[in-house]
Amino acid sequence: MKNIVTIIIAFVLFSCNKAENEADAYGNFEATEVTISAEANGKIEFLNLDEGMLLEKNVVIGQIDTLQLYLNKQQLLASKNTILSKSANVLSQRNVVQEQLKTAKLEQSRIETMFSESAATKRQVDEISGKVNVLQQQIKSVATQNAPIVNEVQSIDVQIEKLNDQLKKSKIINPVSGTVLAQYAEANEITSYGKPIYKIADLSEMTLRVYFSETQLSSIKVGQEVNVTIDEKDGTKTFKGKISWIASAAEFTPKIIQTKEERVNLVYAVKVIVKNDGSLKIGMPAEVML
Repeated sequence: MKNIVTIIIAFVLFSCNKAENEADAYGNFEATEVTISAEANGKIEFLNLDEGMLLEKNVVIGQIDTLQLYLNKQQLLASKNTILSKSANVLSQRNVVQEQLKTAKLEQSRIETMFSESAATKRQVDEISGKVNVLQQQIKSVATQNAPIVNEVQSIDVQIEKLNDQLKKSKIINPVSGTVLAQYAEANEITSYGKPIYKIADLSEMTLRVYFSETQLSSIKVGQEVNVTIDEKDGTKTFKGKISWIASAAEFTPKIIQTKEERVNLVYAVKVIVKNDGSLKIGMPAEVML
């Protein structure tokens, strides 16, 4: 009888320990993966890149050949200088006419004064007025001739800016800090716009996506700290995590999380942010305990 009681007590204790150690949610680690693609066409002149490498933000890691872009830019600059020389000739003509107009207006003022004193004739007044009008029309004509030249210069400036933008994008600049997950191109290869070069992700913080049942929702909230556990060779390792997001709508339990009988249950996805000490990997399973 004593042995039976001992067995019952041991079984109860085992069951209690099992319930206490059972995780509240299960899931896998994720990270925001960014695929960096080429923004120019041409040969990759150099590429300082390797899988597993840590890259800082805004670091130049490669260069795509820019010789043709440079030559096109020089050609546009030469065309611009030629057009500007035409504009200079037109503007010099306008300056000459403006000086003539200035002199004619002084003469007009003098003759009008003389006419008011009966020292000049009406014909002289009409002649100088006509001369002033002619010079004013010439200035307008010169301005009209210069307008297409100015527009052409502006068009070339836009083309030059486009080339400057392409020259800038020929540099392969890493946009985010993180670890290189995969490399898709090598130096001396020919690349094209939109072709992937490498994939990067910030692994300093990992996101654990887990699933809680409806009855557990009252026990969790955004900002709440939880314990995250992963398996190790000699046991488990625990991290501190913080709930950053709780789904507003339920979904069916993912097949990889629960048993076949529990897959029909509705659950809510939850994201937990965990600081990574280097041991957490994308896709690694983990458990959450509240």
